Amino acid sequence: MGADLLLLPSPLLPATAYSGLADALRGLGRDVIVAPANLAHGEGATDLVARWSALAEPGLLVVAHSNAGLSAPTVRSCSEGSRLVFMDAALPPESGSTALAPEGFQAHLATLADEHGVLPPWTRWWSRDDLEGVIPEDRFDELDRTCPRLPLRYFHGRLTPPPDWATSPSAYLAFGDTYATEIEFARARGWPVMVLAGGHMHFLHEPATVAQRVLDLEAAMAVDELQR
Repeated sequence: MGADLLLLPSPLLPATAYSGLADALRGLGRDVIVAPANLAHGEGATDLVARWSALAEPGLLVVAHSNAGLSAPTVRSCSEGSRLVFMDAALPPESGSTALAPEGFQAHLATLADEHGVLPPWTRWWSRDDLEGVIPEDRFDELDRTCPRLPLRYFHGRLTPPPDWATSPSAYLAFGDTYATEIEFARARGWPVMVLAGGHMHFLHEPATVAQRVLDLEAAMAVDELQR
């Protein structure tokens, strides 16, 4: 029997950032795969989506964090009978293509790239003060050392989600109100929604709590499906 939970990481973070959450989910009886997010030279988001989609077996719970939310509906569409939890994640539009970063933010990223068009680690996109409370102090150096450095052109790519993706079984787990627009989108479409007080990397602080809420949302989606 294959895995029953596929965790889609942010391409900006190392896989080790999700190990605590994956272990907590395993402790709750789930067979978890953390999808590889390493990009080879010249690869873009569509290559990552293809790689992740190959892991999408029937009946999965797909959990997508941060920028991986833009790819998640396509990955879920390759897995019959699957449910999707967006975890403090970006959402694509209901139809049409979406950029991997808003135009204004792309302009900001361009100021961070080096002479080869390569971005610094995500941990250096912000000041250390900005990340206080987001990343546990004892994990910062490790993440700073292991975060991948993506080329600026990665964010010039676009993705197109499947038609009617927003009507498939989905839920939203937010950490604070950074993704307030996405929370409202989810509520307006009747998805189960939970909000935990915390920063964007709250699963580093309380992996057991986040793992339980992910499974609570899965159960809520199952109830919604029975009531339809």
